[in-house]
Amino acid sequence: MSCPHCDAAVVAFAVPPALREHAPDPLTAICTRCLRTFPAAATASDRPDDDAPTDDTDPDFSAVDPAFPAGEAGVALALACGQLESLALNRASIEALVEHAERSGADAFAFFERLDGADATFDLGRRRSALLDML
Repeated sequence: MSCPHCDAAVVAFAVPPALREHAPDPLTAICTRCLRTFPAAATASDRPDDDAPTDDTDPDFSAVDPAFPAGEAGVALALACGQLESLALNRASIEALVEHAERSGADAFAFFERLDGADATFDLGRRRSALLDML
């Protein structure tokens, strides 16, 4: 599968019901380069349908960055990354996702400090500062 924006590899994941209001689709993908999220169906795929992630699949975000935590915390932070392109428009959703990640055992601030987003579609350094002020 590849990103429809920059053609890099993506990681597809099932979004738990508690986070679906913040996701573009119940089956979402995050780009390993630009950190955008989008419906997994928007990617060019040679993956058989029976190999698609399910709600009980723990996604492996290490291809995006080793800083990602496992489980729902990782999903919440992946969705938050996808919304960082427009912090002003997505503020409430980002706050909810970060809170969910922290309730799931992740240290969101440490995650954003370790995240290597050199090719992200947004300026990660500026977003880190804004997130510290916002949260």
